[in-house]
Amino acid sequence: MTILKIAGALLAAAAVPAAAAAQPVQAQVAGTRLDIVATGEVSRVPDIAVISAGVVTRSSTASAAIDENARRMERVRSALKRAGVADRDIQTSSLSLNPDYRYVENQSPQLVGYQATNMVSVNFRDIRNTGRILDALVAEGANQINGPTLTIDKPEAALDEARTKAIANGRARADLYARTLGMRVTRLLSVSEAGGFAVPPPMPVAMQAARDASSKIDPGEQQLQVSVTMSFELQ
Repeated sequence: MTILKIAGALLAAAAVPAAAAAQPVQAQVAGTRLDIVATGEVSRVPDIAVISAGVVTRSSTASAAIDENARRMERVRSALKRAGVADRDIQTSSLSLNPDYRYVENQSPQLVGYQATNMVSVNFRDIRNTGRILDALVAEGANQINGPTLTIDKPEAALDEARTKAIANGRARADLYARTLGMRVTRLLSVSEAGGFAVPPPMPVAMQAARDASSKIDPGEQQLQVSVTMSFELQ
């Protein structure tokens, strides 16, 4: 009986610090608490264009649709290699074979053939030549092109700059509130980051089939933002 009581007491004692550890630590505020959401933003020129390109073929039989698709996709891949696109920047994104039906009112669907689709996602690291390469892909049989999505290869340095600006903006705003209220900022209570992200501009690509014109992609600038939530004590 004594042993059971001791064991129960030990279990109860062990449960107390575990429960206490699960509770978040709250800073004690003697004055007024001020919560601020601040954003830092920087601009960079995108250095990668991500484009989806591929081939859609149709034929009366599944094997014919696949064979024709494979031949044309091999030409597309060869064009990418000749343009200097590395293997690591070419990734199959979708591969499918679907039946084609003809639909007539009041009749059952009629199978008329098959559609084969093969798409690859391509990273172009030389954006200036992206349009020229896309034109070459069309010439080699690519009939499905989507994009581009312009992005920054290594954004961390730019995001760190945006974080610095966000913190500075948050502190400046806290000082503004304090002066307006006839108070002063005495200390920073907490900081948390809501996340960093890039704001891509709308960049539809217009493909031109004419041989005397070349599709052009202008990278422009891209904004990267970081938002932080900051809490201050005012007195």
